[in-house]
Amino acid sequence: MAGKTIIMSKVKQIVRLRANGVALQTIAKAVDISRNTVKKYLRLIEVKMLGYDELLLMDDTILDALMQDPGLVDDSRFASLSTLFPYFEKELPRVGVTRWVLWGEYRLQYPGGYSYSQFCDHFKQWKISRSATLHFTHEPGDKLFIDFTGKKLSWVDPQTGEITQVEVYVALLGYSQLTYVQAVASQKKEDFIYATENALHFFGGVPRVLVPDNLKSAVHKADKYEATLNNAFMDFANHYGTTILPARSYKPRDKAHVEKAVNIAYSRIFAPLRNQVFYSLASLNKAIGQRLVLHNGQCFQQRPENRQQLFEQSEKHLLAALPSQRYEIKSFREVTVMKTGHIQLCEDKHYYSVPYRFIGCKVKLIYSCSQVSIFCNKERIAYHIRSLKRHGYSTIKEHLSSSHQFVTEWNPEKFTGWAQGIDPQVRDYIARILDTAAYPEQAYRSCVGILSYEKKVGRERLIKAVERAIFYGAYNYTIIKKILQGGLDQILPEDDIHPCGPLPAHDNIRGPQSYQ
Repeated sequence: MAGKTIIMSKVKQIVRLRANGVALQTIAKAVDISRNTVKKYLRLIEVKMLGYDELLLMDDTILDALMQDPGLVDDSRFASLSTLFPYFEKELPRVGVTRWVLWGEYRLQYPGGYSYSQFCDHFKQWKISRSATLHFTHEPGDKLFIDFTGKKLSWVDPQTGEITQVEVYVALLGYSQLTYVQAVASQKKEDFIYATENALHFFGGVPRVLVPDNLKSAVHKADKYEATLNNAFMDFANHYGTTILPARSYKPRDKAHVEKAVNIAYSRIFAPLRNQVFYSLASLNKAIGQRLVLHNGQCFQQRPENRQQLFEQSEKHLLAALPSQRYEIKSFREVTVMKTGHIQLCEDKHYYSVPYRFIGCKVKLIYSCSQVSIFCNKERIAYHIRSLKRHGYSTIKEHLSSSHQFVTEWNPEKFTGWAQGIDPQVRDYIARILDTAAYPEQAYRSCVGILSYEKKVGRERLIKAVERAIFYGAYNYTIIKKILQGGLDQILPEDDIHPCGPLPAHDNIRGPQSYQ
């Protein structure tokens, strides 16, 4: 059965894990795809002669195009068989039930499944893996184990007296066992990622692998064999150049160090703080930090150095460098570009421009607390700094059509500069129109109408029309239009003056004596 194309974040996780020498089966479980698919992607990378460092620097869109290969299919036989192993183990002790009987039931359900010998081999390996234990030897800078304590701490609102229970986050480096502890409001992904980021900055570097428990903030769907990672946490790992290997469900040995660290936190942090009252989360974390310094500075029972010393000597220099910017949680939304050439971010009721050719198209909005990116068909078509101004507009001039760009540039300086290019007298005329308008925008169309006559009738006629309008003392578009349509600009103003002599004598005309 053909497999679905995986997201490029998973490809990057595969590359990082393989570069660190992780086995194929472990990679498959970590990224929630089959082992064969992992092999085929790695083979495709090898065939195309692509370097791991080069792939990690590629944009997801480019990487997606490179990874397109019709030969990538997902053999789900083992995944289907592995889901039946617990059932087989439960059924075998029953009277008359043998592996042959169970294999027959399996082949009835999956006719294209494994042969009997392969069936028995896979089942045997599964049983061995369940019963075997392993002593883990941790390499410096390799793994960071993450968990929450089962117990909670609290702080008290000084005004209302309300007690707020908070979660306690614990992170521990596998080699030096240097520990980080922080109280956070909840186990939600925002608080979980925030605490993990603080832990990385506390250590001053990034380990090769993050090993979280199967909480929802890290693992979208926990599974005994293949866990589905939370997309936000995976994006966080890519930002920091690390990878994620979640611990197996109900397998505390996978994260024995952090389980032990939780118990130590109870005795070295919870117990000393049990009689103190804290009036804010910040004050609680300050006290935790003070106890944490003592804990990391306390020597191991059978070793002369402490956690901090071992970290400084053997592990700190092996951690990868922190990125220049901290991670921001991204949100996703699909919207339609409005006729104005903008999209709306509903949370802020703010509008952002996109190139006008995308009007009416459905686009994908990816935004964080500081930036907004707009994508169409996996191509970023617009980028904006996020604004919290409600009902405001963030518009990039190049996104507008030529006619819209012209309108958005309307201002008094534009029109006076345009008129100055024609003639200083025209500039004074336009400036007078703008000054006499109660609201400048009311005069913009009049200015456009007047100045556009330069192309219609020529510069000389427009200048003469303006001179005649000034002679009349009229400052508006209508008078310029009448002058040009009537050809009055071709007549000198003096020609309009008809000298009048004395009025002729007439009986009906009264003289000045009538008004004395």
